[in-house]
Amino acid sequence: MIETRLLQQFIAVAEELHFNRAAQRLHMAQPPLSQAIRRLEQDIGAPLFERNSRSVVLTPAGTVFLQWARTVLETLDQGVEHTRRVAQGMEGHLTLTFINLAPYRQLLQVLRHFRSDYPAVALTMQEATTQEQVDALEHGRADLAFMRPPGRTAPGLRWITLLEEPIILALPASHRLATTDPVPLAALADDDFVASPRHLGQGFHDQIVQLCHAAGFAPRIVQQARHLQTLVALVAGEFGVALLPASMMDATRDDVVFRAIEVNTSEQLRHVPLLMAWREQTPSVIRDQLIERLREGLSIDTS
Repeated sequence: MIETRLLQQFIAVAEELHFNRAAQRLHMAQPPLSQAIRRLEQDIGAPLFERNSRSVVLTPAGTVFLQWARTVLETLDQGVEHTRRVAQGMEGHLTLTFINLAPYRQLLQVLRHFRSDYPAVALTMQEATTQEQVDALEHGRADLAFMRPPGRTAPGLRWITLLEEPIILALPASHRLATTDPVPLAALADDDFVASPRHLGQGFHDQIVQLCHAAGFAPRIVQQARHLQTLVALVAGEFGVALLPASMMDATRDDVVFRAIEVNTSEQLRHVPLLMAWREQTPSVIRDQLIERLREGLSIDTS
């Protein structure tokens, strides 16, 4: 292996074409420098300089090696600087997974400012269901996730509640209760429901079922969809009604109405949180800086 110090010594001689001046530049004596260059030539198996009493000239092999030596040292310097910037959280890559973030303007604003302040940090954004996000975190495919409660414990993951929002009812505009506000949930005991599959978001799915049980009935789920936006479209098509986070309210639709629900149960059950999760055992300065930005930007108290 050729040490970087030997490369630096060779470059100094190649640039000065004078062993004494190169030694002075390197703050060393000339004899050890001459010995070092001879060892380098022996390691390479070819002379790098033509020497006589009056001049030192690079051989063709020396000219080629000079280009490579400079490239090696430059690449090493760049690697050291890149590593230092990653360690300082100034450069790197983060993979973020999320449910639909469009309604959460304040969260998106924090992400936009983070990208502006850290232009050398690349963010990969991947939309996924809650269960898919838990799997991605557990298998190292995601650094930070934004999801609904997963409904099962996930060892090694850290959680923070970003916000909580009420659960509201989406009805077709032609529904008999479309003008009622709030809607007694018990009045929907005979209605068809549309919902996300339980295996993709167990926590929120179970919460909807618990709300209906609190109203005295089990929901009859006749259609399922991966994304909440699709559930709104199914409601518009009169496939059924849906219980959704309030962030899904769309004021521009005229074929769906959104109403508060009336049910005798705890306030906690009538609200659904948006969670931020990450794998605590995996260190990441960049990720931790983004988490801190989100805590500050969303005024999250973690004391």
